[in-house]
Amino acid sequence: MITGLLIILIFVLVLPFVLKKVEEELEFFLFVMGAIAVSITEQWSGHLIKECLTEPLKITAAIFLAGILFRLIQKPLSQNLNRVVEKLGLKPFVFLLVVGLGMLSSIITAIISALILVEIISFLKLDRKTEIKIIIIACFSIGFGASLIPIGEPLSTIAIAKLRGEPYLADFWFLFRLLGIYLIPGIIMLGLIAAKLIGKERGTEYGLKEDRLEDFKSITIRTLRVYLFITALILLGSGFKPLVDMYISNVPFYVLYWVNIVSAVLDNATIIAAEIGPALSLIQIKYALLAAIISGGMLIPGNIPNIIASNKLKIKSKDWAKIGIPMGLTLMLIYFILLMLVR
Repeated sequence: MITGLLIILIFVLVLPFVLKKVEEELEFFLFVMGAIAVSITEQWSGHLIKECLTEPLKITAAIFLAGILFRLIQKPLSQNLNRVVEKLGLKPFVFLLVVGLGMLSSIITAIISALILVEIISFLKLDRKTEIKIIIIACFSIGFGASLIPIGEPLSTIAIAKLRGEPYLADFWFLFRLLGIYLIPGIIMLGLIAAKLIGKERGTEYGLKEDRLEDFKSITIRTLRVYLFITALILLGSGFKPLVDMYISNVPFYVLYWVNIVSAVLDNATIIAAEIGPALSLIQIKYALLAAIISGGMLIPGNIPNIIASNKLKIKSKDWAKIGIPMGLTLMLIYFILLMLVR
């Protein structure tokens, strides 16, 4: 069983980067890998099938409705954004975009923040490489902010639910008190990095891109692909749960931190659901959560904002990894040193 799961993990990590067909059909590939993992570990059940069918509905409904809404308001949004950018300047605008969505994501949710992000980025007159960098940095920021209170994203919701009883009695602000001192400065730092990427010269004009209207068919197809993607992550999480339970729950906090780098592939909410519980010490919980939150931005499957942004803007796995992995590893190293100094 363990050998089979390790082979699947290697496939998930490697094949999207070496086979173009896998990259083009990433959702279907991850779905198949998840189904195989569940089969190997004999995890199939009526409850799991129901979860696969129903759990993605809220997210995909929000994506579909937001897609229709943004299509209707695209022209006035473009005109108003153009005025704001001209008044503020592009560097301050990008800083406020990354920091603002990061801070607001805990309230408006990571999903809505990601949808707003891709719609705004689609208007900016930037070269493709710079756009991708800003998108990835902003998705890190959204992941940071959405983790601070339980309505922001599944990771925070799951963590609070599992720690609500003794000995932690986790309330609405538990994660904010535990992680806010680390994540809020991180959001500001990410905003500064994004603004730094904007050069003084931006081409022939300063403004926003032309309208790129989507039709109903393209919005529907994108929504269905996201639905399949989320279903795949549920299957992968369930399939790998025995491996997580067997090897992760009792490891030291500093090892747990680096083990949680698998959140880049398996979705950070899935990892937290398997790991976090009242039996863990507070330091284990802190290290596990921060590692899962940070590494969740490294690759496309790691977090919901990544999935939405990459699908909407057609960012490929290789392009995301070239920026996401070095940035994620750097952030993980910085936070690890900081945590070891202040614990």
